[in-house]
Amino acid sequence: MKRLIRFFIPPPQWRLPVILALGMLGGFGAFVFYVSNAVSYLSDDPRTCVNCHVMAPQYATWQRSSHGRVTTCNDCHVPQDNILRTYAFKASDGMRHATMFTLRLEPQVIQIKEAGVTVVQENCIRCHDDLVHRVSSGSLTAMNARAGEGLLCWECHREVPHGRVNSLASTPYARVPRPGPVTPDWIRNYLDKSDNK
Repeated sequence: MKRLIRFFIPPPQWRLPVILALGMLGGFGAFVFYVSNAVSYLSDDPRTCVNCHVMAPQYATWQRSSHGRVTTCNDCHVPQDNILRTYAFKASDGMRHATMFTLRLEPQVIQIKEAGVTVVQENCIRCHDDLVHRVSSGSLTAMNARAGEGLLCWECHREVPHGRVNSLASTPYARVPRPGPVTPDWIRNYLDKSDNK
């Protein structure tokens, strides 16, 4: 065990640069964590979804729908069967979203990914189980639909709960919460003081 620990300790001439580099990396990571409002993604607050402007049409159409009164985004788009699957899905989906938005790779038309299709279908059935069993004798899973053994719920209920969202321009005048400032107060105060000098 000591040999393994010694392996990770840099030689004396490299200790200061390594400590400085790790400190800078840690500071940068903390700053990115703060600026991205990462803690908000642990909640179920729908306003979190509009941290990225491309989600404004989805937020606005959900908010005005029947689902907007009784659900949050996570109720439909995140697995609800166990807490481990919930947070594993949120982490992987969040990293994909963060990567796409940071690198400016987001499409004009948001399309649900395969993992999301499975989750949304599960959640439709979870909430509307009494209705689904009256309509269908079988289990309507995303896998069944891919195999041609049934339809996904939104193949008939296409405009629930997001209406017709075709692109960022679908709801140009939608009123959505604006993200707050990302600059920490102490930096804004410092900049204000230096501007007044």
